Amino acid sequence: MDANNLLKQLLLIGIGTTSLVAEKIKEVSDQWVQDGKLNPDQAKHFVDDLMQQMKSEQGNFETQVQRQIRNVMQDLGVPRQAEMDELRGRLDRLERQIRDLENKQWR
Repeated sequence: MDANNLLKQLLLIGIGTTSLVAEKIKEVSDQWVQDGKLNPDQAKHFVDDLMQQMKSEQGNFETQVQRQIRNVMQDLGVPRQAEMDELRGRLDRLERQIRDLENKQWR
């Protein structure tokens, strides 16, 4: 499994968890409205505030997961895409130089 797939799976788990939590928050706020502990406007404000906070924390979570995956891959010696692209470019240049030298020898 490559890092992108792992990251996508972790993010989907986070999104699924966020959806579940959002659903439970809504259920609790609805129950509080029914019980008379909150009026509907307070409940909406409560849910909106919590959802905004969760979205902010999810962004931080995604950044931390990406950083951790990069660190693990670096520790394992897996090259980054930029490094692979640079190596491919160097190989292309070397192959061209070898072809040019071979062509000069056959003339």
